Amino acid sequence: MKIATYNINGIKARALALPAWLDAAQPDVVLLQEIKSIDENFPRELFEDRGYNVETHGQKSFNGVAILSKLPLEDVSRGLPGDDDDVQARWIEATVVGKQALRLCGLYLPNGNPAPGPKYDYKLAWMERLRLRAAALLADEMPALMAGDYNIIPQAEDAARPDAWREDALFRPESRAAYRRIVNQGFSDAFRLCNALPEQYSFWDYQAGAWNRNDGIRIDHILLTPQAADLLLDAGIDVEIRGHEKPSDHVPVWVELDL
Repeated sequence: MKIATYNINGIKARALALPAWLDAAQPDVVLLQEIKSIDENFPRELFEDRGYNVETHGQKSFNGVAILSKLPLEDVSRGLPGDDDDVQARWIEATVVGKQALRLCGLYLPNGNPAPGPKYDYKLAWMERLRLRAAALLADEMPALMAGDYNIIPQAEDAARPDAWREDALFRPESRAAYRRIVNQGFSDAFRLCNALPEQYSFWDYQAGAWNRNDGIRIDHILLTPQAADLLLDAGIDVEIRGHEKPSDHVPVWVELDL
């Protein structure tokens, strides 16, 4: 089973590019971030015509997450447990059943800039709620993954110019420590299990020719529980799509699991 995560930076802006990538890559499941659409306006037909079941957790103009799956989705839930507001649509999860059941969690973690400040405090608080949900997934012992735009640069090798990000919310020590507290409970970074080399990125800013200079960062991650990691066959980043016409500033990250 091929599962991908992709921050599309607006479903309307990517209404042609996203279906073209789906047709070429043929993922079984896609976890989308930043759909920037309320549920009623999401172009479901584009994906249902390609055989995908569609579940969304949308928000007008900002945020928003979705799941596209060629297999039926069960037990769908929206919103990260512990969130005390329904304003920011950043979390969706469901179970998909292949050879065995897999719990899918799609997330769009807050950016947190400017830091320090209220937005950064919100980011760290959200990450603590994420840690608690991650612990519950581990306790269930069902194969599970948490995938999406984490807005976290885990290590210096995950940025072309790490010094330029030292005071950014994506790379501040507190952010990376919060990320490690999540991962160190027992999760594995699927991409790093398969790819150890540096200069592997998933995001390039639209400004200053970042794509042409490969001035990127790796902030889109797929974290696997031990049970899911046992099923891992391969993982990668579809870098070339960043060079297509009117691309997102992110590219898809994917895993293949023996499911």
